[in-house]
Amino acid sequence: MDSWVIVMMLGVSVFLGSLALAGIMWAIKTGQFDDKEKFLNQVQYDGEDELNDAARQAEKKKAMKKKKEEYRPE
Repeated sequence: MDSWVIVMMLGVSVFLGSLALAGIMWAIKTGQFDDKEKFLNQVQYDGEDELNDAARQAEKKKAMKKKKEEYRPE
């Protein structure tokens, strides 16, 4: 292969890569990946048992954290 072909391929790949990076950065900046209703939709379809289980797990986590903070080895 001639060197001009390699340089052209490298230039095109850098150009396309920079376009892709610019597109991803634009999408992140404008909030294209944000799903503001995700948690609202999940709660809407959860049953009472699942919500009670989640509340119990949160209480257990708080109790374990409190117990860990109170523990003082001698």
